[in-house]
Amino acid sequence: MAKHERWNALLELLADSGRVEVEEAAAALDVSAATIRRDLDELAEQRLLVRTRGGAVAHGVSYELPLRYKSTRHTPEKRRIAAAVADLIAPGEVVGLNGGTTTTEVARALAVRFAGERAQAPGAVPAAPALTVVTNALNIAGELAVRPAIKLVTTGGVARPQTYELVGPLTAGVLGEVVLDVVVLGVDGMDAELGVMAHQEEEAAVSRLFAERASRVVVVTDSSKLGRRAFARICGTGRVDLLVTDSAVPAEAVARFGEAGVKVLTV
Repeated sequence: MAKHERWNALLELLADSGRVEVEEAAAALDVSAATIRRDLDELAEQRLLVRTRGGAVAHGVSYELPLRYKSTRHTPEKRRIAAAVADLIAPGEVVGLNGGTTTTEVARALAVRFAGERAQAPGAVPAAPALTVVTNALNIAGELAVRPAIKLVTTGGVARPQTYELVGPLTAGVLGEVVLDVVVLGVDGMDAELGVMAHQEEEAAVSRLFAERASRVVVVTDSSKLGRRAFARICGTGRVDLLVTDSAVPAEAVARFGEAGVKVLTV
């Protein structure tokens, strides 16, 4: 098992119970206790958890997520989608993330995937960031701000309390000045003919700007949102390079998106 896979597994164990013990984790992952101790020490250095005697506990955060985030953020489908997307991102890239439950999971997966990329000797010249993330989501910014391997850029704007997303002219002003390698968009609906959609027009406008500033557009959504309509259009399917969704998506839906020119990755 690769290190980043062990780290993901450890963080999932931590998310389920709030704490993890070295011996139990070693048995669950079929590795030595010494390996687990090293992993927990390194995760603690990246502020992904808090080390304790014999194990670790979840890292506290200074805010409470809205109910929609708390109720869905640990679903297996979203985690699988997030892990698959994180593996597609290359070191040094500039990544845009809009708000949403799935992009929140993507941010966490990126934090784990690139956590060890900037290890360097004390006193050495600071290395370039392993990754640059541009986001308009306050909760994502709050989580990534303490990750030393990631350079974080927030857009500014007016906060929507329902989703923690920043919207409006200030948001557009910042996005107009950046260039993204890839944007990962969470959506409220996606249809092969109508394109990518969101419920709220201000959020859709920001997501549209993200897509315009990116070389690659990746849409992440669980299969329940495919074929669903929403009020505000973000962009057409012709602007989407890749759709990452769960394996419950019907074969006919995959075929329709393929005919529209969208590559589909199911996990």
